[in-house]
Amino acid sequence: MKKALLFILIIGFAAAASAQQYKWVDQDGKVRYGDVPPPGVKATRMKPPASGSAPSAPASAAQKDSGAKALSPEAAFRKRQEDADKERDKQAKVEQEKVENAENCARAQGALRALESGQRIARTDAKGERYYLEDAQIAQEAAKARESVKEWCK
Repeated sequence: MKKALLFILIIGFAAAASAQQYKWVDQDGKVRYGDVPPPGVKATRMKPPASGSAPSAPASAAQKDSGAKALSPEAAFRKRQEDADKERDKQAKVEQEKVENAENCARAQGALRALESGQRIARTDAKGERYYLEDAQIAQEAAKARESVKEWCK
């Protein structure tokens, strides 16, 4: 029971401490403080709001130092969106290149396996007639296939 009461008191004090504090002068000329000023009185805030504009100040100072003009929040948002889109496009392009390289690597390895299998290799000439490669031709194509494997399968 005592722990619950102590917890409630701590929460109450924390809420009061986090409330906005104002300073004003009443009709008698006395300085008063409170979280809600009376209506019709000119009151000044004692501490900045909790949302805090302090973190944005260094960013705008950095922009002024770099020579760039300050952007409105909407323009800054659009710029961040454009930058994110460009980054996503760049990542998609990199992924596409990886996929293409993997496919080319698989093709080159398949061609090399076929040439090194010891079977007869047939090709078709410009007239559409089939001819078989001789051992020297197979060795030349196997060398080319090894180069392709080195190029694509890094």
